[in-house]
Amino acid sequence: MKLKQRRHQPMNSINTGRRTLGVSFPSGGQAEVLVWAPKAELVELTLNEGNTIIPLKKQDLGYWHLVTGEIKPGDTYKFRINEEQEYPDPASLSQPESVHGPSQAVDVARFKWTDDNWQNLPLEDYVLYELHVGTFTEDGTFAGLEEKLDYLKELGVNAIEIMPVAQFPGDRNWGYDGVFPFATQNSYGGPKGLQKLVDACHAKGLAVVLDVVYNHLGPEGNYLGVYGHYFTDKYNTPWGPALNFDDAWCDGVRRYFTENLLMWFRDFHIDAVRMDAVHAIKDFSPNHILREMKQHVNQLLQETGRPHYMIVELDLNDTRFINPLEEQGYGMDGQWIDEFHHALRVTMTGEQTGYYSDFSGISHLAKAYRDAYVFDGQFSEHRKKTFGIKAENNPGKQFVVFTQNHDHVGNRMLGERLGELVSFEMQKLAAGAVILSPYLPMLWMGEEYAEPHPFQYFVSHTDPDLAEAVRKGRKAEFADFHAEGEAPDPMAEETFYNSKLQWELVEKEPHQTLFKYYQTLLRLRRELPALKNLDRKAVEAEADEATKTLVLRRTHGDQQVVVLMNFSQEPQPVTVPLGAKQLQLVLDSAAPEWKGPKAAEATVAGGAEVTLQPESLVVYSTSPPSPLSN
Repeated sequence: MKLKQRRHQPMNSINTGRRTLGVSFPSGGQAEVLVWAPKAELVELTLNEGNTIIPLKKQDLGYWHLVTGEIKPGDTYKFRINEEQEYPDPASLSQPESVHGPSQAVDVARFKWTDDNWQNLPLEDYVLYELHVGTFTEDGTFAGLEEKLDYLKELGVNAIEIMPVAQFPGDRNWGYDGVFPFATQNSYGGPKGLQKLVDACHAKGLAVVLDVVYNHLGPEGNYLGVYGHYFTDKYNTPWGPALNFDDAWCDGVRRYFTENLLMWFRDFHIDAVRMDAVHAIKDFSPNHILREMKQHVNQLLQETGRPHYMIVELDLNDTRFINPLEEQGYGMDGQWIDEFHHALRVTMTGEQTGYYSDFSGISHLAKAYRDAYVFDGQFSEHRKKTFGIKAENNPGKQFVVFTQNHDHVGNRMLGERLGELVSFEMQKLAAGAVILSPYLPMLWMGEEYAEPHPFQYFVSHTDPDLAEAVRKGRKAEFADFHAEGEAPDPMAEETFYNSKLQWELVEKEPHQTLFKYYQTLLRLRRELPALKNLDRKAVEAEADEATKTLVLRRTHGDQQVVVLMNFSQEPQPVTVPLGAKQLQLVLDSAAPEWKGPKAAEATVAGGAEVTLQPESLVVYSTSPPSPLSN
């Protein structure tokens, strides 16, 4: 469907049909240049190392504009401010020489898409797989990732979630120090490489989720403040001054990030975004920036017919973010639910430091199955306040759950994955606890075969002072943990290479068995209607703290699925819920085929007692699929 063009728009309005900020080629011929620089008295474009200098014309509200035939795709350029210093374009699409070098003009319309028949998956069908491009493969590029798409299809996931690709300094970064939100990391393959990857994903039936960061920018190469009032002292965030979404001059900032979001959906065919830490987006405007973004995304849907999802990382149990626009919510389609992870982690490990201190373990895990939020109006000792609100009317598809993710691995001092902290049996139990939940499951790259390499915090700053400050900061952050070793040097190449996946392990044991176990779990989720349907009203979960066992029952129509879990290190008797019909065994993590000690009974009925092996999970169903199909 051809995108509609709008004419004679007010300077600060947003055109959903095309990107206007930076350098664009709306007609395929002349270039249009638009930069928001209210702090500047004069803006000039210096083309191809300053051989050509073209002045921009000042417009209303701090914008500077130019239409010219002198700029061609592939040309490099900078903006010269007040006839003094030259800077890269804040809306650059490509930084071939990293963050301090010139920007490169890109015509995104030149890419020949082949995904006209692609239809985004229903959100409730998403099975997510989070990955970091730089460490997922040996070469750490989009092209390298493309070579692994068949593997991901074979595993059974259908949506890859790519950690941030916004241009960062150097060629190594864990993802959250990007400073050019519009520019795709050059060392990954740049904008064309990302378009090619998305096109390939769609050809294989995989949706693509992109992690975007709208709450802060990294420290090196961050030139936005030179141009305009992108930041405000009105609020602070863990990363410094907040981005300016509601203070003086905020209109230009709101437009900048809204155009960025629309660009990923429209020009790169991204299916969904994961929005980093939106609780750190400070906005008291009558129309919150997330809500405004959603309104524009809905408008884009009207123009293209393609749906796109907005999933947020949110450290607030506040349904206002995920409630529909018509209910005065912000309209976000879903959220990561860390509380499920925290309750599961405490149940598995007993760890109760920091934010884990609020969680009692298995009783809270049962509550997370029932209520999504663990804290929905109770007093939080960690926060020293009553926290959260009930999420009674929000469907299961709005919540993303996981055993681990980049945060809960990368923010540990040594970057240990879950597999290095718990037994092989517990890894199988944890996988089932997530995949068989009434929510959207997300896997963290490598967990499906128990990758032993850590995922550590790594950067490649080129500013020596900043690099040293990061080193010292990381050591200070973990000063109380020296008994566990020293924090790895974030600047060291070794730290980066130690975080790469070891693909040769997939064919070895016990890694191959775990991979097949994950495949089976994901097939069960697809094949059993009671697991595939995310009706939260058809979920029962009861925990026994004394035995560390949990019984999860999910129903759909005439089908019942009962999941019995034993988180203790001893065999435990568990009673099958009354009312359950004759049930057949469909999966037992303790069975010998999964390298477990002993299989459970093949057939049981309601009220029967089943002995669960230590750290195991058993799944019974009234009508198991036969046979399971890929």
